[in-house]
Amino acid sequence: MLLFTLAVLTGLILLAWSADRFVLGAASLARLTGISPLTVGMVIVGFGTSAPEILVSVIAALDGAPGMALGNAVGSNIANIALILGVTALLTPLAVHSRIVKRELPIVLGVGIFSWLLLRDGDASRLDGAILLSLLVGLLVWLVYSAKRSYFLEPLTAEMTGEVQEIQADLTMPRAIFWTVAGLILLVASSRLLVWGASGIATAFGISDLVIGLTIVAIGTSLPELAASIASARKGEADLAVGNIVGSNLFNNLAVIGLPAMIHPLATPPELLSRDLPIMIGLTLLLIVFNYTPPKNNMITRPEGLILLAAFIGYQLLLYIQSVPAGS
Repeated sequence: MLLFTLAVLTGLILLAWSADRFVLGAASLARLTGISPLTVGMVIVGFGTSAPEILVSVIAALDGAPGMALGNAVGSNIANIALILGVTALLTPLAVHSRIVKRELPIVLGVGIFSWLLLRDGDASRLDGAILLSLLVGLLVWLVYSAKRSYFLEPLTAEMTGEVQEIQADLTMPRAIFWTVAGLILLVASSRLLVWGASGIATAFGISDLVIGLTIVAIGTSLPELAASIASARKGEADLAVGNIVGSNLFNNLAVIGLPAMIHPLATPPELLSRDLPIMIGLTLLLIVFNYTPPKNNMITRPEGLILLAAFIGYQLLLYIQSVPAGS
């Protein structure tokens, strides 16, 4: 058990570090080859920051743990809204740009409902994966076009391009290639280590791989978003804190479910359809409602942050109660 726990902790630490190195190398490489900063931010940084979730789910799918693969995606979305925005709003109320509420959050809600409808037949097939990935490509093209027109989805595109400004402008081509390759190799290795450790813990305690994916793996892979959201909020950039979650949840719904399904079709656990996906959709809807609730519209207040955090704690307790073997 100690070995499995160390594997999970080491895997999570290496995932966060290797994802940062991969984004640094890939984004620098793209810039050095003349790709626009907007495209770098939307595509390279967008995929790079979701790389831990994507690779963990791919490895889990290949290792025959479909519950962990799908639970990682759905659990990360639940953690992003209930845990990350809840904690961030408790630290400082989040004034949200009206366009996030009117246009971007409904997109996340719609994508979540669409994912649930695709998986209702009990199977995440290669066709389902292809549909989700095609939708992601179309959405990215639309986001880049809209950002260039400067009239649509400004906070979301600002969040996805904001990290590009942090990338070292003096990174040479050899160093950019090195960190891209090394980051990717470490991402794969740390993902496999995390999945191995998490599977070992699940087996030892008699817990399903779905619950492990929804809890340990999902929370662990969401920690970078927590740090980014808190940092943005403390700088007075609430739009970026919420935009960080919007962008992450879009990639989780489309890429983290779609890519593993394309590589290896997944059986959808019944609990995911009846419990976890509805909770994810409900939390997204609640977030929209909060932003229309007087007396402070377009703001996530501290009481609302407390409600979100309480919902996350309640959800974790529900998972614990339902996962405890009968008679124990």
